[in-house]
Amino acid sequence: MANSTKPPLDTENLSAALLAETALQKLQEPQELQESEDQLGRSLLIVEDDAAFARTLSRSFERRGYVVQHATSHEEMLVLLTRFDPDYAVVDLKLNGEASGLACVQTLHAHDPDMLIVVLTGFASIATAVEAIKLGACHYLAKPSNTDDIEMAFTRASGDVEVVLTNRPTSIKTLEWERIHEILAETGFNISETARRLGMHRRTLARKLEKQFVK
Repeated sequence: MANSTKPPLDTENLSAALLAETALQKLQEPQELQESEDQLGRSLLIVEDDAAFARTLSRSFERRGYVVQHATSHEEMLVLLTRFDPDYAVVDLKLNGEASGLACVQTLHAHDPDMLIVVLTGFASIATAVEAIKLGACHYLAKPSNTDDIEMAFTRASGDVEVVLTNRPTSIKTLEWERIHEILAETGFNISETARRLGMHRRTLARKLEKQFVK
């Protein structure tokens, strides 16, 4: 009669196989976010400490086909950047009561100089907003700003004029502000030279800038 005794189970090799499979799964986990990002083609990082506003903005951009991640601080943003490589970023200039958004802009620009960064500001500090541009932001907007406003800023910065962003009519005030911002950028944010090119008094330009940021 043939010996029907089953060979002993090689527990050592089985354990090694299970460990290898687990390790492989762990290695693949950080790639999942990057893979979904690559599939959709557009990725956005929102750095905002207002949870309600960030949630609304995230959902709105997700409906437009973006992969969105959210951080509430510079520290959280650093962790996200280890596994998330955004094409775009929206940064609140004043996080947790401090102007720590500047550090975020600087870090993001160093991480990827091609990243388009829009800064949101809700307090009267034109100089700080200008500093954000110098550190690598492509545009700054006064709060409250919606998805259309932000995407318009991204599109203007990338030069993609074919993208239809909104059917809302553009007001004269909006056009005027866009022209002011354009000249500010061209002059390196020299208020006197910008006023001269726009044909207005320096004090008039200063008042317009203050009204734009005092909300």
